Amino acid sequence: MGGMTPAPRHRLPPSDAAPQGDTPWAVFFTFLQLGLTAFGGPVAHLGHFRQALVVQRRWLDDRQYADLVALCQALPGPASSQVGMALGLWRAGRRGALAAWAGFTLPSALALMALAWGLGRWGHTLNPAWMQGALHGLKLAAAAVVTHALWGMARSLCPDTPRRLCLAFTAVVAWAWPQAWVQVALMAAAGAAWVLWAPPAQPAAPVPTPTPLRCPLSRREGLGWLAALAALLLGLPLAMTVWPGMVLAVVDAFVRAGALVFGGGHVVLPLLQAEVVPNGWVSDSAFMAGYGAAQAVPGPLFTFAAYLGAALAPVASDLNQAPLWLSALAALGWGLLALLAVFAPAWMLLAGSLPFWEQWRQTEKALKAISGINSAVVGLLAAAWVNPVLSSALLSVGDAVLVAAGWGLLHRGRWPAWAVVGLACGVGAVLGGLGSL
Repeated sequence: MGGMTPAPRHRLPPSDAAPQGDTPWAVFFTFLQLGLTAFGGPVAHLGHFRQALVVQRRWLDDRQYADLVALCQALPGPASSQVGMALGLWRAGRRGALAAWAGFTLPSALALMALAWGLGRWGHTLNPAWMQGALHGLKLAAAAVVTHALWGMARSLCPDTPRRLCLAFTAVVAWAWPQAWVQVALMAAAGAAWVLWAPPAQPAAPVPTPTPLRCPLSRREGLGWLAALAALLLGLPLAMTVWPGMVLAVVDAFVRAGALVFGGGHVVLPLLQAEVVPNGWVSDSAFMAGYGAAQAVPGPLFTFAAYLGAALAPVASDLNQAPLWLSALAALGWGLLALLAVFAPAWMLLAGSLPFWEQWRQTEKALKAISGINSAVVGLLAAAWVNPVLSSALLSVGDAVLVAAGWGLLHRGRWPAWAVVGLACGVGAVLGGLGSL
């Protein structure tokens, strides 16, 4: 049909798509364990996945796992979550992909939604000095974590002069004009520039061809998912002109952010900040406190979207004086809406790419475009590092010293991010309390 050849070589019959016959519930509980214990960011998550699923459960071998990780790192979105979705898809079909995502994502998402609801409900009424100090400590921790991420990403993704110049240019333009459309244009321009002018990549040393991880999705379905994502990105702004309202505005903002995050979870910071802070949905202070808290919970960094959704619930629902149960329900609803919206593109891109991966990975233009886009997203993170990260966190020389100390613990001491967040929060609470005496 449609000129397609039957039974492409990279697909197996449905019975081979889940060779162990796992149920979605089995996949869910497997990933729930990871969602409760996988601290440390995307790179650490992939290490946890390998230990649990390659070494212990032997779902796949190391070469298959490396092949899958390579695909997910080349796509926009949260790489560790996409790896989990792909493994859930392979083990238990489409419901298995949903189960893997839910198990890995919900523990941290629910914790961050509870934090946002509590801060929105009582943060401005109780307002003790120690609480404000703890929140300021979270912002300082976020500044240290972003500094560390920016340092590492700049070294790995911008190793030569052209990419460093792209980083600098992108950072200056994004800092001067922090609108979301400017960020999208900068990434698109960098990708196009590298496709047109970058020299060919040096061929890698030949390696044995691994046994591919079989994809249970057809190419037709893959094209359908990509078309659905394109329809969302193009249709949501048009729909808002016909049905203006907060729900569509939130979905549009978070879908767009989720579809454009190249280069790691930290790049979601400038994209989401440009969507929620200028609109008055979330304050700069609450935004940075939540981003700091997101470093201290296990699971994907994209669950920060759940915090933002819950934090904007009072603005969206006008429930500041509502009963506790009603405000909690509103925070849960808006948090889940933002969470689903930011993760939806990750699944659509993964499902759309898996059937074509073996062919696409050999394309020189695709590899060159990714190289250019990655240098631009480091520039976007650099602009966000200046504003709002440092501008909202550094209120004194002492704050700068604490941020530098946190970066030193992450970079030199190899401390995990959650430990630095806990220390900064504790130090902030103590200093805040002492300052009130």
